Amino acid sequence: MDRNRKWVPSFGAVLLILLSHMTSALEVPLDLPQPPTITLQSPKDYIFDPRENIVIHCEAKGKPHPSFSWTRNGTHFDVEKDSKVLMKPGSGTLVIDISGEKAEAYEGTYQCTAHNEHGTAVSNSIVIRQSRSPLWSKERNEAIVVQMGVSLVLQCRPPAGLPPPVIFWMDNNFQRLLLDKRVAQALNGDLYFSNVLREDTRSDYICYARFPHTQTIQQKQPISVTVVDNSPEGERRPGFMMPLGPTSTKMVLRGETLELECIADGLPTPEISWQKDGGELPSSRMSFSNFKKTLKVSDVNEADGGNYRCTATNNLGTVHHIIKVTVKAAPFWVSAPRNLILAPNETGILTCRVHGEPKPKITWFVNGVSLENAPEDHSRKVDDDTVILSSVQSGSSAVYQCNASNEFGYLMANAFVNVLAEPPRVLTPPNRVYQVIANNPALLHCASFGSPIPTITWFKDVQTSVKNGDPYVIHENGTLEIHVAQPLNSGKYTCIATNNLGIKENHVYLEVKEPTRILKQPEYKVVQKGMSAVFECKVKHDPSLIPTMTWLKDNGELPGGRFEVNVDSLTITDVTDGDEGTYTCIMNTTLDQDSASAMLTVVEKPDSPTDLELTDQTERSVQLTWIPGDEHNSATQKFLIQYEDLLHQPGVWINLTDVAGTSTTAQLNLSPYVYYSFRVLAVNHVGYSQPSQPSSQYRTNPAAPDENPSNIQCVGTKPGDLVISWTSLTGFQANGPGLEYKVQWRQKDVDEDWSSKNVANVSQFVVSGTTIYVPYEVKVQALNDYGSGPEPEVVIGHSGEDLPLSAPDSVQIMVTNSTLAEVHWEPVALPSVRGKLQGYKVYYRRERGSHDTEEDTEQVLTFGGNRSEGRLPGLQPYSRYNLTITVLNNKGEGPPSPSKTFETPEGVPGPPSFLNAVNPGLDSLTLEWGPPTNNNGRLAGYTLKYQPVNSTNELGPVKIMALLANETTVTVGNLNSSMLYKFYLSAKTIKGSGPIITEEAFTVMDTTRTQPTVETGKGPTEPPHPTSPITQSPRPPFHKGTSTPFGPAFGKVNTSMSEDGAVISWDYFGHHKNVYVEYIVENSKEDWIKELVNGSHWHMIKGLKPGTSYKVRVVARDPADPTVHSTDEVLVAVPAVPSRQVDIATQGWFIGLMCAIALLILVLLIVCFIKRNKGGKYPVKEKEDAHQDPEIQPMKEDDGTFGEYSDTEDHKPLKGSRTPSNGTVRRDESDDSLVDYGEGGDGQFNEDGSFIGQYSGKKEKDTHEGNESSEAPSPVNAMNSFV
Repeated sequence: MDRNRKWVPSFGAVLLILLSHMTSALEVPLDLPQPPTITLQSPKDYIFDPRENIVIHCEAKGKPHPSFSWTRNGTHFDVEKDSKVLMKPGSGTLVIDISGEKAEAYEGTYQCTAHNEHGTAVSNSIVIRQSRSPLWSKERNEAIVVQMGVSLVLQCRPPAGLPPPVIFWMDNNFQRLLLDKRVAQALNGDLYFSNVLREDTRSDYICYARFPHTQTIQQKQPISVTVVDNSPEGERRPGFMMPLGPTSTKMVLRGETLELECIADGLPTPEISWQKDGGELPSSRMSFSNFKKTLKVSDVNEADGGNYRCTATNNLGTVHHIIKVTVKAAPFWVSAPRNLILAPNETGILTCRVHGEPKPKITWFVNGVSLENAPEDHSRKVDDDTVILSSVQSGSSAVYQCNASNEFGYLMANAFVNVLAEPPRVLTPPNRVYQVIANNPALLHCASFGSPIPTITWFKDVQTSVKNGDPYVIHENGTLEIHVAQPLNSGKYTCIATNNLGIKENHVYLEVKEPTRILKQPEYKVVQKGMSAVFECKVKHDPSLIPTMTWLKDNGELPGGRFEVNVDSLTITDVTDGDEGTYTCIMNTTLDQDSASAMLTVVEKPDSPTDLELTDQTERSVQLTWIPGDEHNSATQKFLIQYEDLLHQPGVWINLTDVAGTSTTAQLNLSPYVYYSFRVLAVNHVGYSQPSQPSSQYRTNPAAPDENPSNIQCVGTKPGDLVISWTSLTGFQANGPGLEYKVQWRQKDVDEDWSSKNVANVSQFVVSGTTIYVPYEVKVQALNDYGSGPEPEVVIGHSGEDLPLSAPDSVQIMVTNSTLAEVHWEPVALPSVRGKLQGYKVYYRRERGSHDTEEDTEQVLTFGGNRSEGRLPGLQPYSRYNLTITVLNNKGEGPPSPSKTFETPEGVPGPPSFLNAVNPGLDSLTLEWGPPTNNNGRLAGYTLKYQPVNSTNELGPVKIMALLANETTVTVGNLNSSMLYKFYLSAKTIKGSGPIITEEAFTVMDTTRTQPTVETGKGPTEPPHPTSPITQSPRPPFHKGTSTPFGPAFGKVNTSMSEDGAVISWDYFGHHKNVYVEYIVENSKEDWIKELVNGSHWHMIKGLKPGTSYKVRVVARDPADPTVHSTDEVLVAVPAVPSRQVDIATQGWFIGLMCAIALLILVLLIVCFIKRNKGGKYPVKEKEDAHQDPEIQPMKEDDGTFGEYSDTEDHKPLKGSRTPSNGTVRRDESDDSLVDYGEGGDGQFNEDGSFIGQYSGKKEKDTHEGNESSEAPSPVNAMNSFV
């Protein structure tokens, strides 16, 4: 139903606005008043079967429900007066009982009218006609005699039926006649022959007509055709049998199917082709039938009009026919009138737009009455195809009819105008849930009704207004469309319908679901018969949807039995040939589905070949043929031919040859004296087939051997013999009975005849009495009762060997160095070797060294081949050796050469056997060692080197000591206490020093400490170190944590307070790289504060808060050793500062004094400057000498003071040096922290407190040390600097 309204007084404006505000149809709820609407009616042309009742449909709706009446042939049809006519209750449908009556009496034009108080609707004019199937008129068909090759037409001319019958040609046996491009049935039913042949002769050409409604078939009298060839027609150009002439015309109505046909005669039979002049054939709506004799164009439109050219062609020429097609059109809708629902005082428009050819005439009716005859209505204006209703009032509802007609038909439509005032109502059920798959459109309906037409607005989740635009579209009927729904679009949607009479809302819900997707599709399977096949089909789907998995085989249900369907797979057990096919898994949900397919191919071993046959038989060959068996979907790769030798090896099948899988024959080469039987096996990808049945037996005749024994060898096993051996021939190779071997031999290069011996059933022959180790020529030939084998090849061998007779001469030895010598000899004469020369063996034994008399075991070196020299490596220096040489053959060794002796010179000795450090002292260590195991000469003494190793594994300067050969112990003095030393010891001869042996050891650490003394204004000094012996195991240099001290790492911890901070001192016996003083406020949960104190035994903690107690400990850590050594925690109480203490720097008198002193200094500077400019000498040097600072005076060692101090960089300690252990260090350098050895004042530490900086020899003072502290200099010191 259309709503077209605009509250404007101007008629012209009304038309323009209404045309631009057409809305979609609305349905009036049936509980509201409304005029009738026809809902069902019979077709305009109704052909009924006289054997059945006539049923003319007419259904309508309205409020109140309409009443019905009929007209027949334009006059009122009184249904109640005819007992044969029944109108169904509540409808206008007529049921006419024509049994026993003449059906023709009810033929005519019927029209139904539906009426209530709001208007009248009328149906189409329905033409009722009875179907007819008349009999064929009686006629006598004369027999047709025709010359072969001419054209022929057999006419059907069926009786006119209603509807027209379907025509086909058959014979007396009800078999359809075969139609082809030579014989064709035209659209009118006639049978055309382009040229007749002799086989066209028959007496039963029968045309049949089948009438659809009555399902009856009428038959024409048979036509007899005789084809004679006494004067046959020759070949001829094509000519058209139908249609005739060069042109014809055809009219077709728009929307119908255009059928054009061309049937041509000619010999040979012409080919038909089609084209459209000035255009192309509509390929999408075009089709050919009747072997291209008929062209069909469906759903014709105006563009299909024009000239269609039909062409017939054979090898003698071409002929054309043009069919001029004209397209006419019965009326068809452009815009049919639609129902109007108007509120009082609204304006509406009805349009009835149609096209047709010729142009249709439009007539308007209201309530079934022509507008010319209807009561005048000033609110109504008619303009051709438009009716405009202005300012309608209540009670003016009506039904308008539009009738458009031309000579080819008519159209009639009802459209009511219903004047209502109704508040909005939403017709879509509330709380409806819409479910949609993501990425698909979603349609949320809001069907509404109201008069005036309600305005629809949408909201999402109650608050968000939904506007037209991506991704939303609000249609005219209120439906909300989301083009591509996404999960974020899910939620609650509210549609609100509003007009001037009220407002109504409705809630719907949208759920956007995940799509169903097959993640792993089934894959193509090739499975051996009898095995199992598994198709996987893993699916992902929305968890809120219930999936259903279905498997199909070849688009049908799965067979039962061996098919097991699991959650995500299909298993087929014991696969058979019948299981082959396409398997499809389908995953369905209520909203979508996905599917995937895969094929199963069943393979198995091929079937055995059959029908073996032997052909082309000769003495040495035969041809074997066979028929392959079923391949079972796996192509045969090859055929294997085997044979059985029933004479020599019955029951044993031997592979003979194979051929390609595409062959079915094989040419087989045979051997003599064999009883052959053959069989064939097929091989495919699965495996070998069963063997075929054996072929018939084929025997070959005996013959002389084709080959001689193989692997001929002749060797001597003992002096004076020659053993000849071979591999014997098999019975298959013997080629005949009586197999023997002819063995022949003779000495090589000696003019003598062959010696020979025939032997049988052996594979070896021994020749005795031969000369020792001489070459022989040997050959072995096979022979049997039918002759000898081919001439054998000659094999060379030697008779047996014996031990050599002589020894090498002229043995000479040249000593290259203390461990290498060269030996030379004169080779023996080859005849004396009496065998194959293998080489020479050199035996040598160390008789004694310069310092021992024990003999070593004998050593042997073998020099292969005909050598005359060799080298003797690995000799012991300063030794005497005995040497002999023998010659070697395969039999053994000859006599030794005369013994030779030689001596090696001295060499460097080996390392000392051991080195130990014992009895460590504060400044000394004792070393013990053992002499070298191998002196390799006269021992000249020992060299001892040693150097200190500091805590960072840096090496100090090397010192060297020379020791006598008879010494095995020495005490090294003048060492630093608590210091690691590394020792290097080597022995030496006149040739030099040998390898070194190393050892590391600590001197004893001074473990006694005294309380550091604190002087006012100065830092603490480190006291002397009383000694207490302690030893540590030596450690390798540069390897962290490999030396562990015996006993505890720390001793007692002492504490005291000074003006500058807390002084902590301790005993330390370890060698860890990083030592820290750690402290924390008592009862605090914070982390310990760490200060690095490497190389020192005391430390001052500054910056402590007065009146606070601290816990203090000393900790040693080594990055390479997880063990952490720590002292016990001690408690340090920092005294509180009295509140009465006054800072002198803030007192006025002190400030005044300082200003006076500064003024005095300025005066003195001015006086000095003036005197200097006047040339006077100011005794600066004398003043300096007289007022030297006592802080930097040298101190003597005996009283614990410094001596010969120099502050130049050249006298600073070298890198790797340590502070002397006697404590004689300058006060401001005694705090030996890690910062003193760094490149700068800032050390770097990792998280566990281990130091990761680099040591250097540069010395920098801490800000708290001595007089060079960061505190401001006193005024006295400042003044002294100018005196």
